[in-house]
Amino acid sequence: MKIINVAIDGPSGAGKSTLARLAAKKFGFIYIDTGAMYRASALKMLNLKIDIKNDIPSVIKAIADTKIEISHIDGNQHIYLDGTDVTNLIRTPEVSIGASNIAVIKEVRLKLVDLQREIAKNHSCIMDGRDIGTYVLPDADIKIFLTASAEKRAKRRFDELLEKGENVTFDEVLCDMKKRDKNDEERAFAPLKPAGDSILADTSELNLAESERLIENIISERLEK
Repeated sequence: MKIINVAIDGPSGAGKSTLARLAAKKFGFIYIDTGAMYRASALKMLNLKIDIKNDIPSVIKAIADTKIEISHIDGNQHIYLDGTDVTNLIRTPEVSIGASNIAVIKEVRLKLVDLQREIAKNHSCIMDGRDIGTYVLPDADIKIFLTASAEKRAKRRFDELLEKGENVTFDEVLCDMKKRDKNDEERAFAPLKPAGDSILADTSELNLAESERLIENIISERLEK
């Protein structure tokens, strides 16, 4: 059976993880949330009290001794940091900003990209992130650039955080979102941008069910060709 790789890129809060997970389940592919790997890396630096932006040598030293693994349990992705399941610890605003900051460090990206490529080589998968179609999997069979306005993305993330009991304001979430966009788009190594052969999917005016159908239709059409 041919291995199929689907790359879904886009800015923070565009719904990549949710839609990629749903599509993977529908098509029977493995789902790989690359952002979770960067979040886990950031969580380790926060736990070690390393200043990610201003102490890059310490980040590079710490990441060299860091073990990050992904496993799938009952269809759900779990992320392990040095042997500990941190799936439920990596979705806070602090970790989100840390992940954006650590993702600009070339040595961190190279370490995680090796793991991501190895998984894709051996499994049909849907992988989402910032540079999957442009850098991690440039030969992916299907490439989608998923986006929405910053305000729409911030509102979705704000509602998600409120449901989890986080004490945040919409303005704080929007500010963090714009910071992450700036970091992702302006980083020197593998910045966020659509691959030349990607399909643009804007979900600004779509609800979850409509967005899900859009992504699944794009994949179905490409698989039929």
